[in-house]
Amino acid sequence: MIELYESQRAMRQMRKAAMQRGVIAILDVGTSKIACLVLRFDGEAQHGDDGVGSLAGQSGFRVIGAATTRSRGVRFGEIDIMAETERAIRTALQAAQKMANIRVDHVIACFAGAEPRSYGLAGQIEVEEAQVSEQDVARVLSSCDVPDLGEGREVLHAQPVNFALDHRTGLNDPRGQIGNQLACDMHMLTVQGAAIRNLAHAVRRCDLELAGIASSAYVSGISSLVEDEQELGSACIDLGGGATGISIFMKKHMIYADSVKIGGDHVTGDISMGLQVPTNMAERIKTFYGGVVATGMDDREMIDIGGETGDWEHDRRQVSRAELIGIMRPRVEEILEEVRARLDAAGFEHLPSQQIVLTGGGSQIPGLDGLASRILGSQVRLGRPLRVHGLPQAATGPGFASAVGLCLFAAHPQDEWWDFEIPVERYPARSLRRAVKWFRDNW
Repeated sequence: MIELYESQRAMRQMRKAAMQRGVIAILDVGTSKIACLVLRFDGEAQHGDDGVGSLAGQSGFRVIGAATTRSRGVRFGEIDIMAETERAIRTALQAAQKMANIRVDHVIACFAGAEPRSYGLAGQIEVEEAQVSEQDVARVLSSCDVPDLGEGREVLHAQPVNFALDHRTGLNDPRGQIGNQLACDMHMLTVQGAAIRNLAHAVRRCDLELAGIASSAYVSGISSLVEDEQELGSACIDLGGGATGISIFMKKHMIYADSVKIGGDHVTGDISMGLQVPTNMAERIKTFYGGVVATGMDDREMIDIGGETGDWEHDRRQVSRAELIGIMRPRVEEILEEVRARLDAAGFEHLPSQQIVLTGGGSQIPGLDGLASRILGSQVRLGRPLRVHGLPQAATGPGFASAVGLCLFAAHPQDEWWDFEIPVERYPARSLRRAVKWFRDNW
């Protein structure tokens, strides 16, 4: 635990060094694509962050290089074949550096999968002076009762989401305020440690320093949920190629995250098997003709399918769009049913807003929002990431939600547990519903 705490602190120091140099790379390591953006910072973003949990506007940086490449060696959002993943990262990085015309040494990366688990932790202390100091915040964070995380698991995010001073709760930053008893709620997200180590190793093999690491589900939520949604309680569903990320936000903080190991690639696989066509053709058919809601017209709309045996006459055949929808819909329903089960486990129905935002490349299937609102029983909208300066038009779609969110995370990271000088003797060592308990009681 101490080792992890120190490695996260070291990454934060590297991020600061990169910000001073004025350039940093963003790396979204996904199952279907690897996206790399190069950011240039101006002076505004270097003046520290305003308070615990600050996630300021997106001033202070612009994208000067962008590239994507087909992802190889990644399955279910985790690295499966190291050499292939390394090659894909190099390809994307070199193309982005060439466009930016600058060499990059530091990178902040995000990934999906790795079996995330959320915990809601609570701690309480007596304030030493009349005023709450930075040291008091560090002490209350270290007083949180950390559960046994299990073998081989590491903390990816540990953010204070709510402070209470005496009888006042819902404070974002208690520093400088006067009171006697300080309490804190912290959201902790743990993942399989091997996934973090593999990603860090792949980045190092590309001659880069890892200056930060984040969950794709978290950064997708940052870029796709508007301010009111982050404030009032909303979920972001990031439909990726190999995994579907789920994050719930409340009071501008992530309070729960999870992942379903099914994504758009599974839909492509079903089409490939159902129509007996190669995977690349199945992907093209899904992109151009896919959908999940069949109408009477879809029986008449025919799709030409050619095989790859070279015998054009023999291979040429047609299927109706209704048949294609019949293949796609069950898998999409399965993904949404799994998502609903995770949201129910988190106690999502207790939130004031219950807005759900679909993003990620898989969210572009026509009719998905209607089907999702039926299965998830909430208001559902399709989310595109926020506009950031200099982002090429090709990188503004939902498939780039996590890459854009990672830019915002790099520029204005929320304060985490390792940003405070925790007393050495107090390095921390329940249930999911605990993760959403504090705002049920307080709001």
